[in-house]
Amino acid sequence: MFLENSVNKAYRKGWIEVICGSMFSGKTEELIRRLKRAEFARQKVEIFKPDIDARYDENDVVSHDANTIRSTPVQSATKIMMLTSEVDVVGIDEAQFFDEEIVSVCNELAQRGVRVIVAGLDMDFSGKPFGPMPALMASAEYVTKVHAICVGCGDLAHYSHRMIRGDKQVVIGEKEIYEPLCRTCYTNVLKK
Repeated sequence: MFLENSVNKAYRKGWIEVICGSMFSGKTEELIRRLKRAEFARQKVEIFKPDIDARYDENDVVSHDANTIRSTPVQSATKIMMLTSEVDVVGIDEAQFFDEEIVSVCNELAQRGVRVIVAGLDMDFSGKPFGPMPALMASAEYVTKVHAICVGCGDLAHYSHRMIRGDKQVVIGEKEIYEPLCRTCYTNVLKK
């Protein structure tokens, strides 16, 4: 016999969890892990990603290790509100690509009793805070910073070094464009 989820939804408390770090640090892998656990617990889960991120799949959220979970690509954060009635958990990948409205959307969902799990780059290629991520981290109950391994020296990396020239903040790419570096290696590369 299966037990029904006995949480009284009228008194359910919501919260925001942010998973942040550099490229290749396992942010999406951790997001997928948490969302699959919620699905296993028979919670109603909806997952979203910005429609500009079609690196591995147009619809699904896919980690660098090819782990995947179904998702809905959206053009703006406000679309998420229209697609999340009667859910227990909302997952959002690549949150740095949304505008500042994502912060209001996440807070509104948490106020409605939804667990919101957000993953995104905390810094852009130049080492500056990326889009709405600082505001999301400030309003979150839980923040997890994950690290990649520096390709220069093997230490923990938290910079996403862009190997091609240009000042455009958003350049969608993978290992052919970005590499994870530690503070020292990143600083040394900038000096060249």
